[in-house]
Amino acid sequence: MAEARTGKRFPLQLPIKIHKEDTVGEISSGMTGDLSAAGVYIRADASLEVGSPVEFEITLPPEVTGGKDHVVIQCRGRVVRTDEPNASAASGDNRGVACVIDSYEFVRN
Repeated sequence: MAEARTGKRFPLQLPIKIHKEDTVGEISSGMTGDLSAAGVYIRADASLEVGSPVEFEITLPPEVTGGKDHVVIQCRGRVVRTDEPNASAASGDNRGVACVIDSYEFVRN
């Protein structure tokens, strides 16, 4: 299987809120497993299907940004892979979801 990922990945575990584009008001939360400029791997209890559009918010703490406040990034993308939960993993019953980031914007508070 050829490697489809591009760009440097950072193994960051950051809080993420997932909004499925085809459902209004439904939000799931989880943690990132790794993050790059082009995509994100998410551990969450969300049922997302490959090819489906998704919106999510990633919160970057000051330790990551070097700033004083948290930074929220709103992203739009699509699901490119899902992994079934692994009961023996430290993440518990959370499913792994790989998403491509098509667009993003920083949210000012």
